[in-house]
Amino acid sequence: MPRISPLAAADAQGQAATLFDGIRKKVGKVPNLYATMGHAPTTLAGLLGLKQALGGGSISMKDQERIALLAGEVNGCHYCVDAHTVIGKMNGLTVDQTLEARQAKASDDANAQAILTLAAAVLEKQGHITDDQFAAAKDAGLSEATILEVVGQVVLNIFTNYVNHVIDTESDFPAAPKLG
Repeated sequence: MPRISPLAAADAQGQAATLFDGIRKKVGKVPNLYATMGHAPTTLAGLLGLKQALGGGSISMKDQERIALLAGEVNGCHYCVDAHTVIGKMNGLTVDQTLEARQAKASDDANAQAILTLAAAVLEKQGHITDDQFAAAKDAGLSEATILEVVGQVVLNIFTNYVNHVIDTESDFPAAPKLG
């Protein structure tokens, strides 16, 4: 049972109602994470603003979803793993690719592998990556802009992972397949 119940759309007022309308138009529903964050509309607006800003960067939607899956797995966020398995498939990832991403693997794409390797290091080291890890990202072809965007994507996903942990969000997505 969640520690904070989702805000019903009918009860949303002001900024929360406006945000819910925008979410509903974009994804067809207001997922439980967003509905619960509606109790703090400024926090929800901050999350959505960061998501929108980072979505306009150089990292493809597939790779954004790979990072989200990896972060969810590393941080033990079942809600995010469930959600991003669905969203990842909507953005062209196969089931096998979603499972690989959760293990920091992208066997089909060297650039995606470089992004996941860096994201895994950022997650593992809480941002304190080594000079060798930074150099490996550059040597793999990641630009300075992409390196910074990877950090942004990791932080975005830590934000949602931690919110889900604190509020114990009930998943409203199909359960993701278990890792082998």
